[in-house]
Amino acid sequence: MKEKISILAVVVNFVLTVAKLFAGYFSGSALIIAEGFHSLGDVFSSAVALVGIKISKKPSDSKYPYGYHKYEVLSGLIITVLLIIAGVTAIYEAYQSFINPGAVSFSILPYAVMIFSAIVNEVMARLKIRYGKKENSISLVSDGIHSRVDVYASLGALAGLAVTGYWIYADSLFALLIGVYIIKESFELGKEAADSLLDVSAGEEVEEEIRGIVEKEKIELDSLKTQKKGAATMANLEIKLPGDLTVDEANKISEKLRNKLIEGVESLNYVAIQIKSHDFETSYFRPGIGGAISWRRKGRHMSKESVASGKGPDGKCVCSKCGYEAPHERGVPCSSLKCPKCKIALERVD
Repeated sequence: MKEKISILAVVVNFVLTVAKLFAGYFSGSALIIAEGFHSLGDVFSSAVALVGIKISKKPSDSKYPYGYHKYEVLSGLIITVLLIIAGVTAIYEAYQSFINPGAVSFSILPYAVMIFSAIVNEVMARLKIRYGKKENSISLVSDGIHSRVDVYASLGALAGLAVTGYWIYADSLFALLIGVYIIKESFELGKEAADSLLDVSAGEEVEEEIRGIVEKEKIELDSLKTQKKGAATMANLEIKLPGDLTVDEANKISEKLRNKLIEGVESLNYVAIQIKSHDFETSYFRPGIGGAISWRRKGRHMSKESVASGKGPDGKCVCSKCGYEAPHERGVPCSSLKCPKCKIALERVD
């Protein structure tokens, strides 16, 4: 859905650009022309957001094992640059109008265009923000906030048109203020994208959700680290379990917790859980992003291959109690075999 919204945004912004530039040059209003250039920047920014969203949806591969999520973040930075250019252009138009002020034609056209622009941008802002939050899309939410900025800019343009009849420089002054406002908002919009590129945490709200789920499972959480990578959220947990649990029992508890986290935290795409009391780690990619599940223990390595591949390396099936060993056979999980002496499930050792 977010791709359809982005395509619609490109079309709508192009129509608004043509309408504003035509109305601005027809009426001689630097303010409307400034708004036209702003909408022109919107066309490119929406197009960049669309490209970023498309690329970010590609599945992970050997080159990008954590997925392409940051391409959406990169598109956010490009949008920031385009917004700054639009703001500088608006300020330049205002400066030229200050130097050579001209009479603004008070036809109904500029007012109609700006009112239409404000209404359309408000509708688009609500659509982008709603579906951006629903689908956890940084690009779409940022573009939605940008559209909301356009609403305020259009209302400011209307105010400028109304005052110009009483003061000839009012149109230029409002154009200058809009240009400054665009630049200010562009830096604020770019901050979130920059934070994601710098692996900022997912935020207190997401981390509290994770802590709440761990607490409900009655598991001791030793440490928690999260990362925001575009639309995806990564989490690394260190937990403590009773030391008398077997590795198999500890792993089952870890897998249960991991499933609870993936189901309970919508934005969470990757979870790595280290069990400090048993000194091994489990990790998980949400299906469609990697599907990989693995665990490691010091001194020996146990791994569970991706469900998609159904393959695994050679190794041995070992009894953790008496040390009984049996050669591992592909396609036969060690946990399905039992020690003939201790009658407990064997564990995989490479």
